[in-house]
Amino acid sequence: MNKVPITLMRGGTSKGVFLRKKDLPTLDREIEQFLLDIMGSPDPNQIDGLGGANSLTSKVAIIDKSSNPSYDIEYTFAQVSLYDQMVDFKGNCGNISSAVGPYAIAKGLVSIEEPITRVRIFNTNTKKIITAEVEVEDGRVKTEGDYSIPGVPGSASPIFLSFENPEGAVTGKVLPTGRSIDFLSCSLGEISASIVDIGNPLVFVRAQDIGLRGDELPEEYSKEQIDLLEKLRAAAAEKCDFSSKSEATRISPATPKLTVVSKPFDYQDTAGKFHKEKDFDVLVRMMSMQRPHKVLAITGAVCVTAASKIEGTILSEIIDKKSNTILIGHPAGVMETIYNELPLSIKVGRTARLLMEGTVYTKSHYGQSVI
Repeated sequence: MNKVPITLMRGGTSKGVFLRKKDLPTLDREIEQFLLDIMGSPDPNQIDGLGGANSLTSKVAIIDKSSNPSYDIEYTFAQVSLYDQMVDFKGNCGNISSAVGPYAIAKGLVSIEEPITRVRIFNTNTKKIITAEVEVEDGRVKTEGDYSIPGVPGSASPIFLSFENPEGAVTGKVLPTGRSIDFLSCSLGEISASIVDIGNPLVFVRAQDIGLRGDELPEEYSKEQIDLLEKLRAAAAEKCDFSSKSEATRISPATPKLTVVSKPFDYQDTAGKFHKEKDFDVLVRMMSMQRPHKVLAITGAVCVTAASKIEGTILSEIIDKKSNTILIGHPAGVMETIYNELPLSIKVGRTARLLMEGTVYTKSHYGQSVI
C-alpha cells in the first residue's frame, strides 16, 4: 500500500484527481496500474476508488514545474477507463486544463501577478501550449465571481484558456487522412464524415445522415444508436492509424471523439432551458468513452471552431459566417469560443475550483512510498 498526496479539483464541467509527477511510482510500467488503483477501475461504479462512475469524473492531471523558460508547467492528462484495464494518454481534456493554472498558483509553482496571473502550460499529450488567465486577489486564486458556464451550477471567477497552435494535436496533421470528407461504413451504408485534429481528433458526422435529430439529450440514445456511433468512431480510428476498427474500443477508446452535428434549430437543454435557432451557430452532440457526453469537451469546442474555417468540411457547410466568435449549442447550453489566426489560437472561458486536498491509499504497493 502507498500513501499519496492528491488534490481533487473541478475544471469546467469535469472533475479530476491532481497529482505531482514526483509522487508517481518510479517505474513507468507501474503508472497505469497505479492510476487505475486510485480511481477504482475497472468498475462502472468505481466504488473502491476516487472516480465518480462517469467519464467526466474519471480523469487525472499529472503536474510538474517546468525548467523550460518557454512555459511554466508541464501537464499530462490521463483518461481512466471505467470498463477496461487501461488508461488513455492520447489526447488532452480542455476542461481539466482549466484547473491546471489555479492548481499551479495554489501550490506555489508559478509567480503571482495581480489581478491576472498568466500560466503557460505545456500539455505533454499533445505537445501544445495552453495559456491560462487566472484572476488573483490578495495573493490567492479568486473563486467568487459572476461568470457561469452551462453544466455547472452557480457562478465563479472566470478562467480564460487560449489553445495555441492546436493543429495536429495528436496525429500531427489537421486532416489526418488528408481529406476534408471521408466515408465510414456502417449498417446504414457509407456515411460522410470529416476527421479533424485541432485540439484533439474529432470525427464529425451529420445528425440526419445517421437517423438522429441533432438535439438529443444524453439519456435519449438507444443502445442501438450508441453502438452505431461507436462503429463509426472505430472506423475513423482505423483511418487515423490509432488501431484496427475491431480493436478501437479497447485500444483507443477516447480518441478520436465521435461528434454529431447539425444546423441550428430551437432546442431544450438538460436544465429545461429553451435556446432559439438564432442564438447559436451549430448543434453539437459528442460521445465520450462510448457514452453520450453530458456537455461538450473544451478540446471538442476548439476543434469545432477551427474546423468551421476549413473549406470542404461538414462544419464549414453548417457554420457559414465570417465572425470569429462561434456559439455552439450542446446538451447543457451554449458555449462561446473565439477564433484567432496567424498564429492560430482558440480562446474559451471556463471556471474551476479546488475541492479537496488529502491523501489517497492504494490497494497495491508501487515503486516507492511517497509519504
